[in-house]
Amino acid sequence: MVEWLLLLLPVAAASGWLAGKRSAEAANRNSHSQLNSAYFAGLNYLLNEQPDKAIDTLLDVLEVDSDTIEPHLALGNLFRRRGEVGRAIRVHQNLVERPYLNNSQREQALLELGLDYMRAGMLDRAESLFLEALKRKSHISIALHQLLDIYQQEKDWHQAIAIAQKLHEESGEATESMIAHFYCELAEQRWAQKQIMEATQFIKQALASDWRCVRATLLQARLAMEQGDYKMAIVCLRRVESQDSDYLSEILKPLSECYQCLGRQGKFFSWLSEALARHPGSTPLILARAAYLQRQGEQEKSRRFLIEQLRRHPSVEGLQQLLALGMPKDIKAVLEPWSLIEEVTRHLLKAKSNYVCCFCGFSGKYCYWQCPSCKRWGTVKPFIVDI
Repeated sequence: MVEWLLLLLPVAAASGWLAGKRSAEAANRNSHSQLNSAYFAGLNYLLNEQPDKAIDTLLDVLEVDSDTIEPHLALGNLFRRRGEVGRAIRVHQNLVERPYLNNSQREQALLELGLDYMRAGMLDRAESLFLEALKRKSHISIALHQLLDIYQQEKDWHQAIAIAQKLHEESGEATESMIAHFYCELAEQRWAQKQIMEATQFIKQALASDWRCVRATLLQARLAMEQGDYKMAIVCLRRVESQDSDYLSEILKPLSECYQCLGRQGKFFSWLSEALARHPGSTPLILARAAYLQRQGEQEKSRRFLIEQLRRHPSVEGLQQLLALGMPKDIKAVLEPWSLIEEVTRHLLKAKSNYVCCFCGFSGKYCYWQCPSCKRWGTVKPFIVDI
C-alpha cells in the first residue's frame, strides 16, 4: 500500500502543475481579452470624438501595479494639460498611496501631484510637496522654480530671495536681477509704511545684488527728492545712463525738476547736449532739448533744432512736437492740411504702446517691472517708434 502511495505522489504533483499552468493560461487569456476589448472600445470612442469616454474606459481596465506606473503618470499629465485638474490629482494621489512604488517612482508621483496643486491654485499644498522634494534632493531644479513662482504669487519676497539664491547655487542660473527686484518690492512696501530707513537698506541690497538695476536707482532718486536732497537725486538719476540707456526717457522729468529746484536749469541743458552727443538719435533726448529751448522762449531755435534732428533721425514723436510748435507765417499757406496731419499723428501716438517687453513682446501703456506676460523682471522697456 505504501509503495502505491509513493508511486502516485509524482503523478499527483505533475497533475497539479498541469492544472495550474492551464489555469494561469486561461487567466492570461481572459486578461488579454479584457485589454483587447478595452482597447477597441477606447479606439471606437476616439474615432467617434468621445475622448472622455475613451479615457474612462482605459482607467477602468488599467489597474495600478508596478508595471502600469508610467501609463498612470502619463494619464495624470494628460488630465492636467486638458485642464481637468481634479482628475489629475486623483490619479496621482492614487499612485502615491501605493506601497510597492520604489523611491524614484514615488518622487515622480509626488512631483506630478505638486504640479497638479499648482495648476489648481492650491499653493499651500504645492509648497509643502516641493519643500519636501528639496529635503529629499529630488527634482531640485523643478521644485525651486515652482517655489519661486509660489512666493512671487504670495508676495513673500524674503522667501523668494532665499529660493532665488539657492537656485543660483544649485544650477548656476543667473538670478541677480530677479533678486534685485525682490529687494525693490520690499523697499516699496517699507516706503509705503513710512519705514524709510528699512526702505533705504533694501534699495542698497538691490544695487548690491545687481548694480544695473534701474528700478533701485530710480527709487533711490525718488527717496532723495522726497527728502530734499536734490544733489544726491541728480547723481542717482544720471547713473541710469550707465546702467541701461534704454531708460533715459524715465529720468528726464525728475532730472529737470531737480535742476530747477537747485536753480541750475542751464546745467540740465548742458547735460542734455552731452548726453545727445553720446546717444545720437535718441528721441527722448531730442524732444527734451527742443522742449527746453521752447520753455526758454527760443521757439524758432527749437523748431530749427527739431527739423535738423528729424532729417537725421525721423520719429513720429519728433514730428508731432514739431507740428505742435506751428509753422512760420511765410510758409504756413503751403501746408494747408497741417492741422489734419497734427490730429492724425496725435491719434497715432495715443494708440501707441509706450512700453514693450524685449523678451516676449508684451506691450502696454505703463512700465511694469515684472512683465505681466512672461513674468520676467526688468525686461519691459520704453518703446520709441523710429522710422
